[in-house]
Amino acid sequence: MGTVETSASTRKRSKQAVKEEDTTPPVPQSSFHTFSDPADVVQLRSQLLSWYDKEKRELPWRTLALAESDINIRTYAVWVSEIMLQQTQVATVKEYYKRWLKKWPTVQDLAAATIEEVNQMWSGLGYYSRGRRLHEGAQKVVLELKGRMPRTVDDLLKQLPGVGRYTAAAVGSIALGQVTGAVDGNVIRVLCRVRAIGADSTRPTVTEALWNLSNLLVDPERPGDFNQALMELGAQVCTPKGPLCIKCPVQSHCRSYHKGSNLPDIEDCINSGACPLCPSEPWNNDLGVQNFPRKPAKKAPRVERTLTCVVTRTREEANEEFLFICLSKLTDLFDSLKLAVCVAVAIVCLQVVHIFSHIHQTYVVYSLCLKEQDTQTHTGKTQWLDRSALQEAAVSTGLKKVCFIRCLNVCEFLIMFSRPSFMFTILQILKLFDSADGLEDKNSKVSFYLVFQLD
Repeated sequence: MGTVETSASTRKRSKQAVKEEDTTPPVPQSSFHTFSDPADVVQLRSQLLSWYDKEKRELPWRTLALAESDINIRTYAVWVSEIMLQQTQVATVKEYYKRWLKKWPTVQDLAAATIEEVNQMWSGLGYYSRGRRLHEGAQKVVLELKGRMPRTVDDLLKQLPGVGRYTAAAVGSIALGQVTGAVDGNVIRVLCRVRAIGADSTRPTVTEALWNLSNLLVDPERPGDFNQALMELGAQVCTPKGPLCIKCPVQSHCRSYHKGSNLPDIEDCINSGACPLCPSEPWNNDLGVQNFPRKPAKKAPRVERTLTCVVTRTREEANEEFLFICLSKLTDLFDSLKLAVCVAVAIVCLQVVHIFSHIHQTYVVYSLCLKEQDTQTHTGKTQWLDRSALQEAAVSTGLKKVCFIRCLNVCEFLIMFSRPSFMFTILQILKLFDSADGLEDKNSKVSFYLVFQLD
């Protein structure tokens, strides 16, 4: 299966890794939103870590971090786990993590792998740029850092691609014992509830206040365990919905659990001024601790429409196989396939909807059935995959869905098939798609994918 993507518009995509230190000025705050008594901090640490030691889930990256004495391997392994866990559930990551570490147990092993191998191993986790950045980072460690993983939070942040403030802090505290807090989504929820921080948690001033609070609370003797304990509390007890407050080990410190409708007076936070951490909306008694954290209204998923052409071919001897082609541009298709003149049937199929976390993707699927049987595809960038192999290949879940839901009985027409006319056919299908749907939303993406299948 090969994919070629072109855009119907000329809009540019720019993705810049943000690694600069936050320059947000200090947030004035009262003790209501932090801890003024050191004894309370000590008590919270003790309560949380005692709970964590008894209730923590056994996860492969935690086991390895505790058992591995080699600091380079330990840092590499924790780094891999943190990248995999971005935007992906723990249950999904566990098996991928085990397979990854079995195949590439050291950063040197990963650096020696090909990007095709990395993409194949990553297949199914989504957000493939994460795997590419791990590969890029491993090669940088080997080639530029002499095989030595960064040893501080600052170096992790500066030297590894795709590593931001949270990831650097998590790896630094868990693998290297650096005394630093780590603020992810679970920690934001816990801290906002514990200290009744009701302002929009995505605002820079609130973000900085949460990092300051995390750095205040982190246990200097067990920084990695403490950070994982806060995350575990957010994942297992202080959940977004249906929090289990009765089981919370730090319930005695939780402002939102105890205060009910007794919001603090503004004067208690900032003398005669508006508190940047207090909620702007009134307390809802029905929600209880779920009043916090406060977030802006969720943005609607980005709408994208993608033209997909499923090219099939009938052979007598073989079971259904898919041709997987790594292409960088549309013209590479011809060098890969070496197609001869033949007759084909183009069939308009259907629309396949696939929902990502932030994208509402609609694949408009066409099928092109080849009749010629002498296609030569034996190159370094091509391989034949049966259905089971396709499931393991570095192909997006959406395109796999397209392959198995395609419909072959909507509309048929014959075309003469050659290299020039094939390009003409592609352009005609794209034109049909563009005119039929009348894209009024100029921000919608029109992409073109080719999916090759051999029957």
